[in-house]
Amino acid sequence: MSNHSKIHILSEKRAQSRLGGGAERIETQHKKGRLTARERIDLLMDKGSFREVDAFVKHRTHDFDLDKQKFMGDSVVTGWGTIEGRLVYVFSQDFTVFGGSLGEVHAEKICKIMDMAMKNGAPMIGLNDSGGARIQEGVVALAGYSDIFLRNTMASGVIPQISAIMGPCAGGAVYSPALTDYIFMTRNTSYMFVTGPDVVKAVTHEEVTQEELGGASVHSEKSGVCHVAADSEADTLYLIRKMLGYLPQNNMEDPPFMPGDDPLRMDEGLNNLVPDDANKPYDIKEAIRMIMDNGQFFEIHENYAQNIVVGFARLGGHSVGIVANQPAVLAGVLDIDASEKGARFVRFCDSFNIPIITFEDVPGFLPGTFQEHHGIIRSGAKLLYAYCEATVPKLTVVTRKAYGGAYCVMSSKHIRSDVNLAWPTAEIAVMGPDGAVNIIFRKELEKAKDPVTRKAELVAEYREKFASPYVAAERGYIDDVIEPKETRPRLINALEMLGNKRDTSPAKKHGNIPL
Repeated sequence: MSNHSKIHILSEKRAQSRLGGGAERIETQHKKGRLTARERIDLLMDKGSFREVDAFVKHRTHDFDLDKQKFMGDSVVTGWGTIEGRLVYVFSQDFTVFGGSLGEVHAEKICKIMDMAMKNGAPMIGLNDSGGARIQEGVVALAGYSDIFLRNTMASGVIPQISAIMGPCAGGAVYSPALTDYIFMTRNTSYMFVTGPDVVKAVTHEEVTQEELGGASVHSEKSGVCHVAADSEADTLYLIRKMLGYLPQNNMEDPPFMPGDDPLRMDEGLNNLVPDDANKPYDIKEAIRMIMDNGQFFEIHENYAQNIVVGFARLGGHSVGIVANQPAVLAGVLDIDASEKGARFVRFCDSFNIPIITFEDVPGFLPGTFQEHHGIIRSGAKLLYAYCEATVPKLTVVTRKAYGGAYCVMSSKHIRSDVNLAWPTAEIAVMGPDGAVNIIFRKELEKAKDPVTRKAELVAEYREKFASPYVAAERGYIDDVIEPKETRPRLINALEMLGNKRDTSPAKKHGNIPL
């Protein structure tokens, strides 16, 4: 056979592998509003950078007439490429081939590319669109899932792992994305659930649609499984590209530096952000945008546990993680969901050398039997543990309330925060002045001729003597009290000062976080 003929055969095989399940199935995929595996990769990666591996492998199953369907590459596309010039590895499940189901070869391809990502220290991105385990392959498919789960766990904290749910992801398949750092979903076309609507109906007699059970809105607003939800597949892939810009390639590198706007810039609007009335809300996101480079903030879990805000930004060109109480929602209290949301984000930042900036305005933990019975003690301890454990630079700004145990939890000086600043509006105390006066001066108020006036006087006295930021500053718990408008240059200066920070913890296999 001539070289020309061999090259022709190669071209035919490549064309066959790129066609996936064929033109008809590709058309069906498009009618569902979903892209194909390779179309998604083309949108995700820098143009022309993707290099596929294992394009010619085939499944090895001969039962159930599967050997009559000789698809090239099985039901997943794997390889590497670049995003903004930086190396990433990717797998993209192909729903046009066996419904994207996972069998022996499918799992081997994913494991191979995950091993390469680990060895070479680059992010791993999984584009999930699968009907689940390939039933015709039996326990071999389950073994394949387990092999992937192990690699997800071993890669955790070593390289960033990002999952995009682009279609169905059901049964045991959900646990690979759940083990990764971030899950992106597309509204109306992606679903995640352990048991589908039919099983739910059979067991509970509850009628529920796929969207109601495990759609992007459910998981981004109620369960917290989804970190970022987008309106289209193109938007989902764009947001993954954007988030990667804040992250290092692996745990041995620092995040990429990108020069921002003027590091000495001060915004007078910060001086008027916090209301004079301590009980009035304000939006902490306004403060974040006024302080961060170019007013940009990439929020994570935007619609879940909104009483705490987390996300990525840049400060003086440095990538930073933001954790902030949100006084505009539930007065910024910490509850079960907010505590766990914050804890997971803090631990991610610590794993990948991303400094943590905390904006604190917290009146305490949410009271009530539901919170107590569902483990607010355990959940609050998770956030406390995460902050205590973190060794990256930690900066805290107390904007208003810092009461009780919540003061301790939110990156206080006592749990290894490096620089703690306070605005003049800060109130740092065991509890709010109003509640403290009710307890301490109960008898005096009962006897007072004008209890309302006397209480107002006592509250003012208590606030000045015990809740003032200068009381904490006198003891060194607050490093400085600053004008709000100074926050940006002061934080940038502190970040640069902490550039070579080294912190250590006792030698141990690992701690036992209160899960």
